[in-house]
Amino acid sequence: MARQRGKPRGSQRGPGDDGSGFEENVVKVNRCAKVMKGGRRFSFSAMVVVGNKDGRVGFGFGKARGVPNAVDKGVKEARKSLIRVPLVGTTIPHEITARFESSIVRMVPAAPGTGIVAGAPVRAVLELAGVKDVLTKNYGSTNSMNVVKAAFEGLKGLRSKDEVATLRGVSLS
Repeated sequence: MARQRGKPRGSQRGPGDDGSGFEENVVKVNRCAKVMKGGRRFSFSAMVVVGNKDGRVGFGFGKARGVPNAVDKGVKEARKSLIRVPLVGTTIPHEITARFESSIVRMVPAAPGTGIVAGAPVRAVLELAGVKDVLTKNYGSTNSMNVVKAAFEGLKGLRSKDEVATLRGVSLS
């Protein structure tokens, strides 16, 4: 099997590529083969995470005949799905468990200096979101597409102290 051209799995582009301050990380590249009369025809799909390491992160899934085109489509979709993540210093505000399909991701705030204790798909999401200290655990399916989506659901469910106070109608002194 010949090595595929283009961007290798897990690669990153720096913030200076398009001047927007966002970095991108290719989490997973899948190859699909369609058998045709003349032989196999390959297509690729890429799961990409985009973030500015300061509380904004998004993910996208792109499909194309070549790896670079699939990655570009994934980046374009990821920029459309950006969310804001509330941070408390270098960690998340509270513990959260999120689920997507049969993948479950649990994220727990950690003390400064702990680092990101996570598998590769969750680590990609948390690093680009700007989280530096967190403990995570995957349960159920470890399909990287579903794990990224579960981690994203968890980050969407995070609430800062101010948001909780306004939702409850109380004031923090």
